[in-house]
Amino acid sequence: MLNYDKTITFDTFVRWLGYGLLVIGIFLLVSYLSGVLLPFAIGWLLAYLLYPVVKFVQYKMHLRNRVLSIIVTLAAFLTVMSFVLWLIIPPMIEQFSKLGHLATNYIQHAANIDSIPEAIRQWTENNREGIQRFLHSSEFTNGLKEAIPSMFRVLGKTANIIISIAGSLIALLYMFFILKDYEYLTKAWIKIFPKKSRPFWSELAGDAERALNNYIRGQGTVALIMGVLFCIGFTIIDFPMAIGLGILIGIMDLVPYLHTLALVPTVFLSLLKAADTGQNFWIILLSALAVFAIVQVIIDMVVTPRIMGKAMNMNPAILLLSLSVWGALLGFIGLIIALPLTTLLMAYYQRYITREEEEPEMAEVSNET
Repeated sequence: MLNYDKTITFDTFVRWLGYGLLVIGIFLLVSYLSGVLLPFAIGWLLAYLLYPVVKFVQYKMHLRNRVLSIIVTLAAFLTVMSFVLWLIIPPMIEQFSKLGHLATNYIQHAANIDSIPEAIRQWTENNREGIQRFLHSSEFTNGLKEAIPSMFRVLGKTANIIISIAGSLIALLYMFFILKDYEYLTKAWIKIFPKKSRPFWSELAGDAERALNNYIRGQGTVALIMGVLFCIGFTIIDFPMAIGLGILIGIMDLVPYLHTLALVPTVFLSLLKAADTGQNFWIILLSALAVFAIVQVIIDMVVTPRIMGKAMNMNPAILLLSLSVWGALLGFIGLIIALPLTTLLMAYYQRYITREEEEPEMAEVSNET
């Protein structure tokens, strides 16, 4: 039962104000150090996902050495990822090559050109004076001035990509050392808090871990079902790269609603099939969009409410409401964090506000008396 008669003293107010300022300070510090903390966060997430496999290899397969278990797990993980990429990348490269061949044939037949490089050279010779006037004109100079900053921005983005790759390697190092001492690290973090508040943070962390475990299992199952449904749907309509595209969509759906980005390669593959077979492009594209719509309806109306609602002990209506509310508040990020955050808030409310978990114990005490 809640004690609504408890007065809020000035000391209590100051204490909670201090807690609020501390939370804000930590948030600002994390935001400032985000570039440094991101590889560590990725490494910890990978370690969290791979730890059950490492534990299985070490204890169930009787490979007692932790370092060797990590190496075996990483080798198996890289093998699976290589197989998945083999199903996706080579067919995609083949489709790009076919598109280039079709585009070349179309240009040659439409413009009666036997050799594109020779046509470019001939056009340059015929328009040499006009090209020279353009190169000495103010329009070219102004365009060059505008293009140079853009070029530096591209170089900056390239540098960011290289830094990201280096950060990924650092994340792998973090992952290795976290896995090596995973049990100790998952228990020792509580020591950063005062002894008086450790039970609170320990219970809250347990609720968060259970919610995250249920979310990962549920979302993984949903993504697997979605990938299978797309493979079947694309195969039925004889869509190019049906299996590879279905697997790619399933992987992308590990982050909710990220699979909608697969509409871009879908349009490209529809254009390729239309150019290759002579079929109507809009019919092909509408068939693919129909597969998207049907699978999305099945996932949103049947699969997600049943699997995620059961995995996270949440009513399907509340599940859909949480997606809508967090999506409206935080946009795409809100859709990603909606389910685990809603479960965590509900667990906190039940444990510390309504104290529903204490009711069975109170009932047992009353029965004994």
